[in-house]
Amino acid sequence: MKINTLLVVAALALAGCTTANSTKSLCGANSNDPVIGNWSLDLGLDFMPAASMIVSRDSSGTPQALVLWRWASPLYMKNVKICGNKFSFEHPWGRKVCGFVQGCTLTAVAKRMDGTVEASITGRRNPEICSGVDTKNAKLGEGIDLLKNGLSDWVAMSSSGQMGWKITEEGGQKILSNKLARDSKGKIEIGGVNIKTKRADFYDFNLEYDVRVPQNANSGVYLRGRFEIQVVDSFGKEVDSHNMAAYYGRVAPKVAVEKKPGEWQHVSVTLYRRHLTVVLNGTTIIENAPVVGVTGGAIDANLFAAGPIYLQGDHSDADFKNMILRPVID
Repeated sequence: MKINTLLVVAALALAGCTTANSTKSLCGANSNDPVIGNWSLDLGLDFMPAASMIVSRDSSGTPQALVLWRWASPLYMKNVKICGNKFSFEHPWGRKVCGFVQGCTLTAVAKRMDGTVEASITGRRNPEICSGVDTKNAKLGEGIDLLKNGLSDWVAMSSSGQMGWKITEEGGQKILSNKLARDSKGKIEIGGVNIKTKRADFYDFNLEYDVRVPQNANSGVYLRGRFEIQVVDSFGKEVDSHNMAAYYGRVAPKVAVEKKPGEWQHVSVTLYRRHLTVVLNGTTIIENAPVVGVTGGAIDANLFAAGPIYLQGDHSDADFKNMILRPVID
């Protein structure tokens, strides 16, 4: 993960932010409490190296850390300690992280409970997210049909496993379909491969698609390869940050408007200046939510880089159609 100073400056300028507080650097570092902030982390691993950490203090001044570690959802850490520019915490999954901050950068080591090193971590502080951004102000360009050329515009993200994605037709429309086959023990024999667009220059945009899932399905659409919009059968369930079209593990829908499994559902998601709006089946379920960090399974933790659209194919079947991306042109 590389985020240089010029890119951070550009991000602040684009969002119209200023840093009036003299105790803060351009990236938002507070010299009086330097660990506090939003951090993008690189774990230095070959597979799923992305992590993120949001460090704050509660009303009593006690430090708390919300950490996303590679996959799943962000969790609050145990035994969070801060001493000047040094910090440590224990992850509920069984690891201890110790590190230090220098300005806008972070260095840390994660050790398993037996003391062996799991990851050598580097990080970059993310600038504060500006208020007043409205995704309705995004000026959109001409639509790009991501399924127009079938699978020729997509590539598998892993060489292991047998491809389960294929293009079919239904009612004269192209359907991008992921089908998994499992053995008697439930192990995937065919499928289980994530795919991404060959184009990786998407930054801010609106993405619309229709999706259909079977009962108990679980998939996902990753914006820029980093921010998952959940695809799941959550019909009839209480609202949760893991429901259909949620900003996975980060922001829950305001209302439940999912359709039954087997029915087509329409999603429209706008990513604009570090904010996100999601419309599911004609109802706005997430509106101008700050994009505070990557989600589990992200290609990396860089919040300021363009990227592909990637589709999760390692959990269950899913069908997509009418997948149109409109880049922001302002």
